[in-house]
Amino acid sequence: MATTPTKTEKTNPNLYQAEYLGSGTFIISKPKRKAAKRRQSALKGTTRGARKV
Repeated sequence: MATTPTKTEKTNPNLYQAEYLGSGTFIISKPKRKAAKRRQSALKGTTRGARKV
């Protein structure tokens, strides 16, 4: 006999989740980017609207 998961489990906020509200509407939650990745993206990435020469 397989056990069913109970509703008392806590949900981890760092997981991808989608909650269906009805008529094609979803609330999508995803983990935040780490500060180190955001910093590197800003340092090495191109600035929005800048010429790519």
